[in-house]
Amino acid sequence: MAEAGIIEGRTITLRHAHGEDNAQIATIWNDAVACPSLTTDTEPRTPEAQRAWLARHDDDHPVIVAVDGDEVLAYGSLSPYRDKPAFRATVEDSVYVKVARRGDGLGTLVLAELLRLAQERGHHAVMARIVADNEASRRLHARLGFALVGIEHATAFKQGRWHDVAIMQRLID
Repeated sequence: MAEAGIIEGRTITLRHAHGEDNAQIATIWNDAVACPSLTTDTEPRTPEAQRAWLARHDDDHPVIVAVDGDEVLAYGSLSPYRDKPAFRATVEDSVYVKVARRGDGLGTLVLAELLRLAQERGHHAVMARIVADNEASRRLHARLGFALVGIEHATAFKQGRWHDVAIMQRLID
């Protein structure tokens, strides 16, 4: 991975995440957890949980960061979709952007790189599970070729209410 582009006059680089990124990744994650529509997860990551999360990712399921110098502006990951062998070639993507940088195009850079990596690693399908009222994430995925394949109605309870979850998919082959 290398330079991804220039946003607002700044050079943005995409690279694989490493241990020194953990604190900044956790900050971005914890901001998303505090918001009702950015993730269905409800627990902030402690430093230990963040280290364990990054350690669970391997070459077939990478974590990448979009950085400006040493500042992590956004990150994304590919994770196994299901534990069963039949789903081995299907992955789930996650993309998160620093609060102050949302809407700058970083999500597009990160997701496009995740799709490139998924293809390079021989994955067949990429799934996205998105809180249904997160229109920005649904538009991002649609722009990059994902199709809505279903809605799980009232399946995620967060911050005192039930949320629908949109399932989007892109075939790689």
